[in-house]
Parts: sequence; C-alpha cells; structure tokens
Amino acid sequence: MGVLFLLAVAAAGAVAAPAKAPAAKAPAAAKAPPASHDYPTADRVLFVEACVRDHPGGYYEMVNKCSCTLDTIAREVSYDDYVEMTTATNANSIGGERGGYIRDVEVLQQDIRKFRTLQAQALKSCLVGVQSPH
Repeated sequence: MGVLFLLAVAAAGAVAAPAKAPAAKAPAAAKAPPASHDYPTADRVLFVEACVRDHPGGYYEMVNKCSCTLDTIAREVSYDDYVEMTTATNANSIGGERGGYIRDVEVLQQDIRKFRTLQAQALKSCLVGVQSPH
C-alpha cells in the first residue's frame, strides 16, 4: 500500500496508531537545536549553484551564504512543501493559458507568497547581498 493511502486512512481514524510509552523529557539545557528537514543533496547543490549565480561576490563566500540560506529554509518547511512552493514559484512566470492555471489558483499564489517571504528572510539572515569587507 502507498504511504499516502495509509496516511489518509490513519487521518480518517480507520487505523489506530500503536500506543507508545511516553518519552522521558530531557533537561532544558540538553535540548538539541531545531532539526532541519532532509533535502536531497542534488537539490541542495542546484539551489546553491543558482544562488551563487544570482548573487555576485566571492565564490567561497557565496557558497557558504547560499548554503546557509537553504539550511534556513529547510528548518522551516519540509522537502515536499519546498518542492511544491518552488515549482509554483517557477511556473508562475509561464505565459499564456498554461500559466493562467497557476496564476488563477489562490492556494498556489499563497504558497508563492509564503515561499518568497521565507526566501527573502533567509537571504537576509545569511547576509546574501551584503559584501564582506576585504
């Protein structure tokens, strides 16, 4: 059975999840930093390459800043959500009737706005566009 089918069935309440013993809480000082969602390496490389291309600066400096940007995004959204958001964002510029399917769906427009805001915040927090003094 497919994962989506099992999730749909579980969400509908038809399948009860096995009971788990409550996990022991770690002391506040021992908490790990927020986990990042797992993105495939190839997609990380493509993002960083595009970011370096789009933002002039020293190569190694921009690789680090652009990697930081994707790490920041990955802390906020799952890989599946990232794929949906970037696909809608990229397809939004398709001209004509085909592009209208993207532009006319409000849910996709909300995803596009959310992704652009998240991306802008990540770029800013990772100092992309800010040249370091030489």
